[in-house]
Amino acid sequence: MKTVPDEIAPAEIQFRSDVTVELVRSSASDSDVLFAARVSTQGEQTLESAQDDNLDTTRSKGLINYLMRDRHGSPFEHNSMTFYVQAPIFVFREFMRHRIASYNEESGRYRELNPVFYVPGPDRNLVQVGKAGAYDFLPGTPEQTALVTSEVRAVCEHAYASYQRMLEAGVAREVARVVLPVTIYSSMYVTMNARSLMNFLSLRTKREGTHFPSFPQREIEMVAEKMEAFWDDLMPLTSAAFNGNGRVAP
Repeated sequence: MKTVPDEIAPAEIQFRSDVTVELVRSSASDSDVLFAARVSTQGEQTLESAQDDNLDTTRSKGLINYLMRDRHGSPFEHNSMTFYVQAPIFVFREFMRHRIASYNEESGRYRELNPVFYVPGPDRNLVQVGKAGAYDFLPGTPEQTALVTSEVRAVCEHAYASYQRMLEAGVAREVARVVLPVTIYSSMYVTMNARSLMNFLSLRTKREGTHFPSFPQREIEMVAEKMEAFWDDLMPLTSAAFNGNGRVAP
């Protein structure tokens, strides 16, 4: 995964077309779902199984699939994952619409922001065809791609130079930052459980065969895809049941 140094000289403006997602820590496994679900019928007997990571795959898969299919959601909440995300600010503003997680983001009030900006990559679709709610995004022409790249770079370079001039003149960081575009990268920690993550993935990824199609902006989908890859490894039975039941969050 591509990372950005903590400190970059003002002249070294960088442009990226990717995002960074790292799993910082987790307490999340399929067994967490199982013992939480079984307390409804086994009560205190589940105290022993809560410490047991040895899954009976057939029975466990069946129970998790039942919970997912019939949307018994609370057993999927007894786990936790903390991700570090580095992405342009406009992605974070979409992300934080999901009021199902805990967030802490770097602050332009308390640190000088690094000159790292997002520019769409050459494979990013650029043309919207259709009306809101019923449109497709299609590839741009080489001329459109070149125009987007040159315009984004020019605006970001000009804005960051303005930001630096104000800082050098003694203007407070929280004031100087107002000239910076939402293409500048920020970073945050986000903590959520599997149920919340499935809700996020159901809306921020586009997959064939889903019960409820979604049409996410590509940049937040890039973040969601990386988060899902980590989750797949942590909770493979839960992930399989999510996909097998149309990617509907329970």
